Amino acid sequence: MLVCMPEFGTVLTAAVTPFDANGAVDEVAFVRILEHLAATGSDGAVVCGTTGEASTLSDEEHLAVIELAVNERPDGFTIIAGTGSNDTHHACTLTSKASALGVDGILSVTPYYNRPPRRGIIRHFEEVAKSTELPILVYNIPVRTGTDMPNDLLAELGQIENIVGVKQSNDDNLAMIDGLQLYAGNDDVFAKVLDLGGSGGILTATHVVGEEFKRMVNEPENRAAIHESLQPVYDALAVAPAASANKAALNLMGLPGGHVRLPYVDCDESETATIRAMLEDRGLVGVATS
Repeated sequence: MLVCMPEFGTVLTAAVTPFDANGAVDEVAFVRILEHLAATGSDGAVVCGTTGEASTLSDEEHLAVIELAVNERPDGFTIIAGTGSNDTHHACTLTSKASALGVDGILSVTPYYNRPPRRGIIRHFEEVAKSTELPILVYNIPVRTGTDMPNDLLAELGQIENIVGVKQSNDDNLAMIDGLQLYAGNDDVFAKVLDLGGSGGILTATHVVGEEFKRMVNEPENRAAIHESLQPVYDALAVAPAASANKAALNLMGLPGGHVRLPYVDCDESETATIRAMLEDRGLVGVATS
């Protein structure tokens, strides 16, 4: 059966999950962040992914955040749920429950820590695919999972009916694959993915400079120059894990980025100063109100 490719959008943000000072999910802040993303160029968001600190959420919190995103999404805003796990049964359960909440698609990461063999990866994704009728993006990020999915394996996964694309975070593997949409998993290769004919990116610096990523889509003649101008942004946000750095940036911008959960820690003075300097250079400190 031929599956139509979904229109998730081109600029997607791996959204942070704001936590308050007591470590609870700040639902009001989360909705405000979604509104900010929609207003600054994002076509949609991946919620409860790596940057959303899904690994620190209970299943109840995980599904509550997804439901909140679906119910409070801005008009026309795509919601993709991160539901990956290194336990196939758990991944299937989360995928099935998230699908029932009304998301547009699923992002499912390679099983981490276990480092399954190729046959195990295939079987894992076959089972995940059976747990939903929604389109699935597989997520290749060997630096976090310990396992790389080479392009021939991705092509094989693409034969599974509702696996429609890949979030590719191994820059050495960047290539178009027949039958799969290609999404940049790292901000600094977004322009390259667009040049290759890819579908877009699942990005983090879009919390800060979403309009510039949208310009790279709409102004291909200026894409290389825009990409080059964003290098200081990439560098500044690399001083800490994406959740910590982007929350610090949002807070400095006047938006409710909130705090992170252990084992992540909030940015220290030096890291915050680096991020502040970048934002000051771009006139972004205090530009928003929460």
